[in-house]
Amino acid sequence: MFLSAISSSLMPQFSSHLSRVVLRVSNILQLQQFHAQLIQHALHRHDYWVARLIAFCTHFHAPSDYICRIFDSIHQPGVMVFTNMLRYYSKCGGNNEILMLFEEMQNCGLKPDACVYPVVIKAAGNGGVLFHSQFVKMGLDSGKYIRNALLNAYGKYGPIEAGRLLFDEMTERSVADWNAIISGYWNWGCEGEAKRLFDLMPDKNVITWTTMVSGYSKMKDLENARSYFDRMPEKSVVSWNAMLSGFAQNGFSEEALSLFNEMVSTGVTPDETTLVTVISSCSSCGDPALAESVVKTLGDRGVCLNPFAKTALLDLYAKCGRLEMARKIFNELGVYRSSVTWNSMISAYMRTGDIPAANELFDQMPKKNVVSWNSMIAGYAQNGQSSLAIELFKEMINEHIMPDEVTMVSVISACGHLGALELGNWVVNFINAHHINLSLSGQNSLIFMYSRCGSMNEAKLIFDEMETRDVVSHNALITGFAAHGNGVEALKLMQKMKDEGIEPDRISYIGILTACSHSGMLEEGRKVFESINAPDIDHYACIVDLLGRVGKLDEARKVVEAMPVSPHAQVYGSLLNACRIHKRVDLGEFAANKLFELEPENSGNYILLSNMYASAGKWKEVDRIRELMKTRGLMKTTGWSWVEYDRKIHKFIVGDRSHEQSDEIYHTLAELKRKMKAAGYIADKSNVLRDVEDEDKEEMVGTHSERLAVAFCLLVSEQGTVIRVVKNLRICWDCHTAIKMISKLEKREIIVRDNNRFHHFKDNKCSCNDFW
Repeated sequence: MFLSAISSSLMPQFSSHLSRVVLRVSNILQLQQFHAQLIQHALHRHDYWVARLIAFCTHFHAPSDYICRIFDSIHQPGVMVFTNMLRYYSKCGGNNEILMLFEEMQNCGLKPDACVYPVVIKAAGNGGVLFHSQFVKMGLDSGKYIRNALLNAYGKYGPIEAGRLLFDEMTERSVADWNAIISGYWNWGCEGEAKRLFDLMPDKNVITWTTMVSGYSKMKDLENARSYFDRMPEKSVVSWNAMLSGFAQNGFSEEALSLFNEMVSTGVTPDETTLVTVISSCSSCGDPALAESVVKTLGDRGVCLNPFAKTALLDLYAKCGRLEMARKIFNELGVYRSSVTWNSMISAYMRTGDIPAANELFDQMPKKNVVSWNSMIAGYAQNGQSSLAIELFKEMINEHIMPDEVTMVSVISACGHLGALELGNWVVNFINAHHINLSLSGQNSLIFMYSRCGSMNEAKLIFDEMETRDVVSHNALITGFAAHGNGVEALKLMQKMKDEGIEPDRISYIGILTACSHSGMLEEGRKVFESINAPDIDHYACIVDLLGRVGKLDEARKVVEAMPVSPHAQVYGSLLNACRIHKRVDLGEFAANKLFELEPENSGNYILLSNMYASAGKWKEVDRIRELMKTRGLMKTTGWSWVEYDRKIHKFIVGDRSHEQSDEIYHTLAELKRKMKAAGYIADKSNVLRDVEDEDKEEMVGTHSERLAVAFCLLVSEQGTVIRVVKNLRICWDCHTAIKMISKLEKREIIVRDNNRFHHFKDNKCSCNDFW
């Protein structure tokens, strides 16, 4: 121990010994040993020694609870103790603690040293300038450190004019004062005034030049930023970082990496900011090999990666799908894992669809922030788990975590995918009640949600009320019109879009062509297709679908054969569906065989061809296709239908009896069947297996998931309200006929969204005109 040689007989000279011994403290362990000796000799509550201890703790990054125990050990701290404690909180960013401690200091009747006020001004944030008038009254406004702190506060939080007035009143200005006002003007986007003051400044230092580089970089004027950077008489690592960040943040990753190589070659040692910036640039390039090269270069120069740089590298690997490397770094970081680290891993697992791994990390995460919740909610929504996304959002609210716009966009999208209008309206009310401002992206997601929920009036209202609209806004509404078969409105919107100077993109044209197809508008669709400068393969799929739907199947085949690129599955899928509608078995076989080559694992193509054969009475072919499916291990995709009731999603499959109201649902179906038969309904059993008895065939088609969903809604909803059903597959012909009839018998509007479009049933008619 440091003081083991000092005996009690030497206590009168003990303090002088301490003064010499304390100079030998060089790490946290020696500091703790020194502290123990102070306690042993009852000096651990002495004002001077407590102040020294706190200063050393700050220097050696001692744990905060240890420092707080030292401070709390003294009953009446003096000015020096308070001052050093304030400096500690300033170094670790404890702004609230600084303000509370400063108030406590004043309550103790202590007059702070002048060096304390700049710390307090900085901690007060946008309230720092409020101290100005107080300092004038106290006669402290002439202190150079206080005036500089006020200049910085005005520069950051405004009004900048008050900062300039203070600057002009100064009879003596330091370099720091000039730098503060120039930086302030950059913060407020006043390039001209910042440049004018820079030119007037008599003695510029490296900080001044770096401020100009950073200012122009923030304004995305990299030409001027590089000009000032190149003219700098001397450059610090901060100067290099400013230029590197300018390139990286403005999307010039290659230039950032080139500058980094130049930096290393000149002998400048990179710091934490450099490493994070460079690795982030590699992330923007999507090139983990490049990052590894950078890391190797640094290793050759003896530069070790700190936790911040390792976190950036982990994020790069995660975004590039290199999960093994990302997880390796994650494990290496250990106690140094930040929330960014956890969030990067969670997002990576969600991107690859590994939901269990993401769930495990989320549950293990020691402290979750809004980004953590957003990663999970967005991940669920993007992986087709919309119900789980909404449930997790509710859990987030119960945990008193305030969502932001990113959260709300994911939740709004989830409601849209589910077609859950009631939930969607609840989310919109939540947004309004908590004053969450939605940007253009958020408003676009609302258009998408209302369109997908079958509420085009609400979608159009959102669109019309938007102050600013972009191509995505128009596309969201056009796609909505397309799904509802409203080609006329879609075409009007495209013309309006052009009138507003917004050029349609490939998505716009896909939406318009789909709308024409669903509306049977052949000539209009042809004109749109011919107006596209360079139609891509998806546009060809749309025109094939349009031609096929209106019965021009041979022309559709010619378009397929004349395509400048090899057709993909969607093209042949459009042709196969058209053959189903118009019962062209020969051409359907051609399209199906192509699909079997392109998508050998897609059971839907086999089922579609099998149903075509069944409708034509070609049972041998039906058996052949089903045997082929069995040989390839393919199973028919389970058809689901779901409805929303009481802000919950109720799901059904064919013949489902798992619902708690199953008996009532089947009783309702039986009543509907009796009414429909009396009205002339005959079940279409053409697509059901031939070895099933007629009575069983009728039972099979009569308990399809969409009918169970409709029956449930008739049970629980009020008379006259709209029934909304979502199905994951295409609605079958028999259910389509049945629901048309039910809409008239029950005097209800029924909206069914299948995987292709919306069907609005009313008075025994459907918006698709029996054409889907």
